[in-house]
Amino acid sequence: MNIMRTAMLLAFMTALFMGIGLLIGGQSGMLIALLIAAGMNLFSYWNSDRMVLAAYHAQQVDERNAPEFYHMIRDLSANAGLPMPKVYIYDNPQPNAFATGRNPQNAAVAASTGLLERLTPQEVAGVMAHELAHIQNRDTLTMTITATLAGAISMLGNFAFLFSGNRNSNNPLGVVGVIIAMIVAPFAAMIVQMAVSRTREYAADRRGAEICGNPMWLASALEKIAGAAHAIPNEDAERNPATAHMFIINPLSGERMDNLFSTHPNTDNRIAALRQMAGSFGGPGSTQGFQTARPRPAARSVPNAGWGGRRPDEPRKGPWS
Repeated sequence: MNIMRTAMLLAFMTALFMGIGLLIGGQSGMLIALLIAAGMNLFSYWNSDRMVLAAYHAQQVDERNAPEFYHMIRDLSANAGLPMPKVYIYDNPQPNAFATGRNPQNAAVAASTGLLERLTPQEVAGVMAHELAHIQNRDTLTMTITATLAGAISMLGNFAFLFSGNRNSNNPLGVVGVIIAMIVAPFAAMIVQMAVSRTREYAADRRGAEICGNPMWLASALEKIAGAAHAIPNEDAERNPATAHMFIINPLSGERMDNLFSTHPNTDNRIAALRQMAGSFGGPGSTQGFQTARPRPAARSVPNAGWGGRRPDEPRKGPWS
């Protein structure tokens, strides 16, 4: 089913590209847009995950420089029946996380240093279980390709005015068509991001709670992240707004409500759903789930990695053995 949805999304984005090309440059513009879209679809399938990770300067970590975090992902992946994904940490004070990759065999999860510093191990486990749920549900290909193509569509709309003086184009609407493209392109890209992300977040919350074993860990994490996300700016996200739907909580400072244009469901609604789900896990006071302990201070082998880092020669301890 997700394969069909991805194919439909790619077809829609390609058609959107072609429509914008028609508005800007007529039939020749539509043909050029078709070629660009086809090339970007192919490129995005193989490389969009690397582009997103590079945009956030994410560094891959392993059991030598981030043992607790790495072993947490290993154990959660085993709970979910997933192959071990690549594990990344990106240096940003805003607590947040995302997953990417074209399939479970070629997937990656990334957490910010702010997430590892501000949340308890239980809450981090809930967040990363949510991201693994996206991988298991095969959302990551769709979400990552959408980020790439939405950014390209918005850029095409922003550059539309450069073609407004081209009198030789056979654009039937002339300057009016260019103006429409400038307005419609970013708006349409935003609507696509909204449609891709909002319904999938609830499903990932449910599955993530099952993977980590306690819905309240994720509920508590969402409450903390939502409170900090709008108070702590994420400059990389502000420069790459097309990737906002990939994060567990919208990283953009301007997003505060569950309205028509939100890329994420209302956080309070997500928390309420998780609290209701907690009843089947023994209630809010349940200790079911991963057994965790208070983490040790960070080692400096991973910059600002919180409890996720230690020296390679330090014996491994703690709950993620």
